Amino acid sequence: MLMLEPLRKYAEFEGRATRSEYWLFFLFRVLVYMALTVMGVVAFSFTGLTTTGSTQPDAAAGIAAVVLFSLLGLVTLALFIPNLAVSVRRLHDSDKSGFWLLLCFIPFGGFVIFIFDLLDGTPGPNRYGPDPKGRDGFSGPGTVHHHYHYASADQAPPAV
Repeated sequence: MLMLEPLRKYAEFEGRATRSEYWLFFLFRVLVYMALTVMGVVAFSFTGLTTTGSTQPDAAAGIAAVVLFSLLGLVTLALFIPNLAVSVRRLHDSDKSGFWLLLCFIPFGGFVIFIFDLLDGTPGPNRYGPDPKGRDGFSGPGTVHHHYHYASADQAPPAV
């Protein structure tokens, strides 16, 4: 399953990641965080309610809330490395170094990384590995790259 591929490649920073691999893992993380947060908020909301009519808060709900928010923190830590690895591989797909992630530490740098994550990777192999989509790229005879290269002078139209 492509959504969990970054977990299989837990700390693999080499190679390239497609947009779908990156964004499906992003969706997976959001769904997990939302589920744990909602369960924690629901459990926390029950801490002020009493089950026996007494004025004592429900201790079990408070413990459940603490456990769920602690679990949220542990999941965040557990997913940090695969998130970093898939982000670096996503940058590699557009032939950029993983050090570009350091832009996130300056104002609007995260927006630049977001744009790179939205763009398609370079077709064909690049310095980080083969194209994960299996495309040939821009090399070889008869390939169009900004202008047409004719295989021979006989095939070229007359010069104007």
